[in-house]
Amino acid sequence: MSITIALAGNPNCGKTTMFNALTGSAQFVGNWPGVTVEKKEGRLKGRKDVAIMDLPGIYSLSPYTLEEVVARNYLTHERPDVILNLVDASNIERNLYLTTQLLELGIPVVVALNMIDVVKKRGDKIDTAKLSATLGCPVVETAAVKGEGCMAAAEKAAALALTKEPFVPRHTFAQPVEEALSSISQLVKDVVPADSLRWYAIKLFERDEKVMAGFTLSADASTRLEAFIRGCEEAMDDDSESIITNERYTYISQVMSHCVKKVRTGLSTSDKIDRIVTHRILALPIFAVVMFLVYALSMGSFVIETDTFTIPISIGTAATEWTNDVLFGEIVPNFLNGFLLGADGAPVIAQWLYGLIMDGIVAGVGAVLGFVPQMLVLFLLLCILEDIGYMARIAFIMDRIFRRFGLSGKSFIPMLVATGCGVPGIMASRTIEQDRDRKLTVMTTGFIPCGAKMPIIGLFAGALFGGSAWVATSAYFIGVAAVVISGIILKKTRIFAGDPAPFVMELPAYHVPKAVNILRGTWERGWSFIKRAGTVILVSSVVLWFLQGYGIVDGALQAVEDNNTSLLATIGSAIAFLFAPIGFGTWKPAVAVFTGLIAKENVVGTFGVLYGFAEVAEDGAEIWGNIAGDFTGITAYSFMIFNLLCAPCFAAMGAIKREMNSPKWTLGAIGYMCGFAYVISLMVYQFGGLITGEVSFGVGTVAAVLCLAALIYLLFRKGYQGDTVRLRAVDAVQA
Repeated sequence: MSITIALAGNPNCGKTTMFNALTGSAQFVGNWPGVTVEKKEGRLKGRKDVAIMDLPGIYSLSPYTLEEVVARNYLTHERPDVILNLVDASNIERNLYLTTQLLELGIPVVVALNMIDVVKKRGDKIDTAKLSATLGCPVVETAAVKGEGCMAAAEKAAALALTKEPFVPRHTFAQPVEEALSSISQLVKDVVPADSLRWYAIKLFERDEKVMAGFTLSADASTRLEAFIRGCEEAMDDDSESIITNERYTYISQVMSHCVKKVRTGLSTSDKIDRIVTHRILALPIFAVVMFLVYALSMGSFVIETDTFTIPISIGTAATEWTNDVLFGEIVPNFLNGFLLGADGAPVIAQWLYGLIMDGIVAGVGAVLGFVPQMLVLFLLLCILEDIGYMARIAFIMDRIFRRFGLSGKSFIPMLVATGCGVPGIMASRTIEQDRDRKLTVMTTGFIPCGAKMPIIGLFAGALFGGSAWVATSAYFIGVAAVVISGIILKKTRIFAGDPAPFVMELPAYHVPKAVNILRGTWERGWSFIKRAGTVILVSSVVLWFLQGYGIVDGALQAVEDNNTSLLATIGSAIAFLFAPIGFGTWKPAVAVFTGLIAKENVVGTFGVLYGFAEVAEDGAEIWGNIAGDFTGITAYSFMIFNLLCAPCFAAMGAIKREMNSPKWTLGAIGYMCGFAYVISLMVYQFGGLITGEVSFGVGTVAAVLCLAALIYLLFRKGYQGDTVRLRAVDAVQA
C-alpha cells in the first residue's frame, strides 16, 4: 500500500533541503494540473511505498496567492495520508500560524522543528514533548542543512499514516467564536467530511469566497449562516477574518509561553550582519559589489583559448594530445573520406558531412558549449548566495527601492528566479495578489539577464572588452534599471495605477551553505543549459549552416563559397536596415537577433556558424574569427543591450502567454520589451557614437534626442489619479 506524505511549510523554512534529503535522486518535477506552479514529487529513500509531495511554500491556507490555492486544493481534495509540516524553529511563532490551519484539516500531522541547531546555538529551549502534547501531534527535531532528523521525521509520518486514526485538533478559540463555529458545523455537517468539519466551519465563518462557492445553501441556511457570523462580529467588535487571525495568535502565544524559553537578550549573529547588509545607505553598494564579484569570477575566470577542444589521448605508454586543429583539421575529414571511400561520389559526401559537422554542429553548438564553464561558475555562486540566505536580503533591499517607485517588493522575487531562467521567473509572478502588479512584473521580468543571455555577455566581453567583469555587471544593473524605469512609466498609466501590494517576507538566519544543495542546484541549472545546446541550438545551427552555405545561383539552389551571397545573407539583408540606427545594420547581427528569439544562446551559436568556430585566433584575442573586426566597442555594447532587453526566447514568450491568458496582453508585453530595447540601444549607439566620433549628427541622433526627451517626460509627468480621486470620494461619503 502506497503512503503519500505532503511536505508543507513557510517559504525559507528549509523545505527544499528537506525534500532533497528525503528523496535524493528519486524525484521529478512537473506542473500542477491546470496551472504552471512547479510540482515536485519523489520517493522516500529506501521506501518505494512512500511518496513525498512537496507543496509550494506558503504562509497560510487563505486564498490570496495561487500557491496557497494550489496547496489548499491538494490538501482538501486529494487529502494525503499525512502532512509533514516544516516549522522554522528559530522563528517558531510566525510558522505556527500555518500549523494551526493544517491541524484543522483532519489529516494526521507531524511537526518537524527544523533549524533546531540554530535555536540551540542561541541558547533558546523548546520543550518538544510539551509542544507535542499541546498541539496533539508528534514533534520531531530536525536540522535539514546538516541532514539531521530528516529520515526520522519521515518515518514518523509514515508510521502515523498507517494508524488511520482520525485526527481532532485540540486548540480552541474564545467562547463567542466557538459558539458560532458550533452552529455553522451543525448547519453543514451533512455535506462536508466529518474529519474536516471544523476547517470548513472556520472558512465559512471567515466568508472565504472559494469555499463558499463550493456550497449550495438554501436561502434560509444562508440567512442563518450570516446571522451566526454577524452575532459573533458584534460580540467581538471586529470582522470575522480578523477575529480568527487574532484567535490563532492568542493560541500561539499560549503555546509559546508553555513550551518555548528564550534566553537570548542581545542581537543574533544574523541580526548583526543584517544591520550592515540591509543598511539603508550601505545595502545597495554592498549588493553592487557582491554582483560585481559574482560576474568577475564567472566571466573573467575563463577565456576561450585556441585549444578549447584539446583531448588528451593515452596509447600504451606513449601519451599524446589531439588539439582541435589536428582533430577537426585532419583526423575527422580523413575518417569521413576513408569511411565512405569506394562509393560513387564519396569525396563529395565526405566533404558535405565534414562541413555539416565542423561548420554547422561544432561551430554553433561548440560556440555555446564553450561558455559552460562560465555558466557553471555563475550558477554555483548564485546557489551559494541563495543557500546562505543573502538572496532573501536582496529582495528585502530591493523592496525598499521598488516601493519608492510604485512597484511591489514581490516583483523582485521573480526577477531573482529569472537570473537562472526567465520561464520560472515569469511563472513566479503569480505569487503577486494584485492583477495589475502581476502583469507589470511579467512585462518587466524579461529585462533581467538570465543564464541563456550570459553567453552573449561573455562573447562580447571577451571579444571586445578583454573579459572585463564590468560589462557583465553593467548588463545586470541595466536590466534592474529597465525594470525601475518601466515601473515608473507604466505605473503612471490608467491600467497600472494604484498602490503596490504589501510585501511580507521571512529573513532566514544565515548559515553555512551545504555542498549537496549547491552542487545539485548548479547541476540542475547547468544541465538545463547544456540540454538546450544539444536540442534547440543543434537544430538551429544545422539550419543556419545550410542557409549560409547555399544560395540561388543562375536560378538554381547551389553551394556558395562566399556566405555573403547565401540564402541567409539574402534574408538578413532584407531586415538589416531596421537595426542600422542602433549600430548593427549588416546581415549577420540581424540574423543573430532573430535566431536569438528561438533561444538566446542561439545568438552565440549563430556567430559561431557565421564567423567559423575553427578560426579562433592563435593568441585568443579574437574569439570567433573576425567578429571583433565587424564591431566596435559602442556597436557591440548596443547589440548586447538590445538582445538583453528585447523579447525573450520562445519558451519565455509561451510563459508570458500562459500568465497573461490574453493574446492582446501577450503581444503588448512583447511589443513593449522590443520597443524599450530599441529606444535604449538607439540612445546608447547615437550618443556613445557622438562621443567616440563613430557617429555624425543626423536623423538617427535627432531620433535619439526625441526618445530621451519622451523618456524624461514619461518619468516625471503626473500619474493617473482618476481611481484614487474616486475612491477618496467614496470614503468621504461613507464617513
